[in-house]
Amino acid sequence: MSQQTATTTTARDTTARDAKGTSATPGTALQTTQGTTSIADQVVSKIAGIATREVSGVHGLGGGAARTIGSLRERIPGAKTNVTQGIAVEVGEKQAAVDVTVVADYGVSIADLAAGIRRNVIGSVERMTGLDVTEVNVEVVDVFIPGLDDDDDQDDDDQGTPSRVQ
Repeated sequence: MSQQTATTTTARDTTARDAKGTSATPGTALQTTQGTTSIADQVVSKIAGIATREVSGVHGLGGGAARTIGSLRERIPGAKTNVTQGIAVEVGEKQAAVDVTVVADYGVSIADLAAGIRRNVIGSVERMTGLDVTEVNVEVVDVFIPGLDDDDDQDDDDQGTPSRVQ
């Protein structure tokens, strides 16, 4: 599968600067005359991860290695699910860009799934952070097929059948 590179376009910073060179744009949610609010990448990653999981047709997040480690982590008693798995973000002062890697359920329209993910991630991130989401790139790396992929983290040796290669 070839990987496509997306070009991120950012709006020109039209923020007025005061005599000290600090931002002085009253009226924006994150930069006011009373101070500036900064939001860590991890916060946006968690919001985007939860928003992605809420979309019907998303079986899981992350590529093969991330899913394997995640499934091992979930088997440990008391362990928490990593909600940022499969999510990469770039956060600026006013804008954020999100990359999402998902496994789709079989039978779901991938185009509709991607549109739903974009809609939910943009809505959640913008509502909760006040950042303008410039783009949400969705990469579908696998399709989950019930019955065939129920134990997709186990290899042939774990299922009692001999491996064809050594």
